[in-house]
Amino acid sequence: MSAAADRPLPDRVLVRAIWPLLAAAALGLVPFTVMANFLVAIAADAHAGVDLIGGLRGLGGVAALLVGVAAAPLLDRLPRSSVAALALVVLAVGCGLALQGSTVAWVAFCLLIGAGTAVLNPAVAAMAADRFDSPSASARAATLVSSTMTLTAVLAAPVLALPAVLWGWRADMAGTTAVLLVVALLIARRRDPRGGDTSVSYLQAFRTVRSLPGALDVLTVSLLRTLAFMGSLAYIAAAFGQRFGIGTGWFSLVWATSGLAFFLGNFLGGRVMQDRGADRLLGVTTAAILVAAAAMAALYTAPHVAVAWLMVALVSASHAVIAAAVTTTLVRAAGPVRGTVLSLNGAAQSVGVFAGAALAGAALALAGWAGVGIALGVATALAVVFARRALRGARATAGVE
Repeated sequence: MSAAADRPLPDRVLVRAIWPLLAAAALGLVPFTVMANFLVAIAADAHAGVDLIGGLRGLGGVAALLVGVAAAPLLDRLPRSSVAALALVVLAVGCGLALQGSTVAWVAFCLLIGAGTAVLNPAVAAMAADRFDSPSASARAATLVSSTMTLTAVLAAPVLALPAVLWGWRADMAGTTAVLLVVALLIARRRDPRGGDTSVSYLQAFRTVRSLPGALDVLTVSLLRTLAFMGSLAYIAAAFGQRFGIGTGWFSLVWATSGLAFFLGNFLGGRVMQDRGADRLLGVTTAAILVAAAAMAALYTAPHVAVAWLMVALVSASHAVIAAAVTTTLVRAAGPVRGTVLSLNGAAQSVGVFAGAALAGAALALAGWAGVGIALGVATALAVVFARRALRGARATAGVE
């Protein structure tokens, strides 16, 4: 392939080619966003406690983990457009059931949304990457999908607020159901140039992923990064409240800072790294891990709110760069098992979500907020070991070639 053929394409060209996939990725986050934003009203309508309804979201994580692993090879054996469209329909069914408003309906909602997003996210990321032959364009397309999801997390709350104020949370959920079905139709009609063409068997797909140089190490980096970041997000509101007396209003600005920093880090990091070699890519990953580890420790030990606020932005931006590097590395290396490896990455992140909350909670109970910062910082720093192993694997492969 010539240098000109692999020259990075402008983002506007990529977006024009994959915009329905970006819409699908954005929509995948909306159902749980509605649930989180209007949890009090939802619990009241269900005649249940906020803790009970809120805790049901954990069922979605369990479903995402189980379905993400079990369905991973199917993303390469079946047409990805059909898989993604089916996942969107599953999300729509979950949102439709939630309109009934009972606790049982919310149990079904959480299970369906967790299962649907576990398939949807890697399917659309793989489809986006498959639209381009250039490795750099493929990697950039996949990171644009993840950046869109991050931007949705930042913007969804204010966008959803007005319909909910006028007509209640059911208006948001009903609108989401309708839009999901429309986008499912758009995705189903898209040409899928590579999905379903692999001759790799179901079990062979897992063995192929294991044999990819550095793939398991990169997946471990993803797990540890998610563990630390999501563990922090689970307790950061309480930390700012107890340590600095920050209430809900002011903390919303802290949360927005985190979301915006993550979006910018993921978006810009994906752009810069799309055409970098494995050495530089994993080198940047190692540097970002070290910055994230130090910032995480400082976040929970900083004596002043301004410093802690700055650390929030630094933690989010550095974790976003790591996430972009993970996606770029996996998309380039996966070959015929791109869907499988991206699905396993999602499953690793699901494990990280649960483990991170558990680790942060245990650290808080044993050693206070400083313990949380140290525990999550060490977990982040541990990812350096696996990033370095992946780097050695990439260098060994390059030497053989």
